[in-house]
Amino acid sequence: MMTDAVLSKKENKEYLTVTHSKKSEPLRQCVSDAMQRYFNNLDGHGANNLYRLVMNEVEAPLLESVMKHTGGNQSQAASILGISRSTLRKKLSQYDLD
Repeated sequence: MMTDAVLSKKENKEYLTVTHSKKSEPLRQCVSDAMQRYFNNLDGHGANNLYRLVMNEVEAPLLESVMKHTGGNQSQAASILGISRSTLRKKLSQYDLD
């Protein structure tokens, strides 16, 4: 399996980009592979704010997908996600998804 995880910048924001050729693998393994490749690509540079970087890359598309799945129903989306509706609204606003 070939996986590349690269930290890039766009509009003063950092993005973790993952490219892989394996057709099917668990999300957990994709994250693990991406993080390993990210650390390998640091080339002696330090990692900063990694938790925020990863969460920003994962949380927004998760919220988007669930909102689409529920047809925009925030109560149903919050239930699926296991969070309160007020937390969902806050997160949707945080990512400009409201």
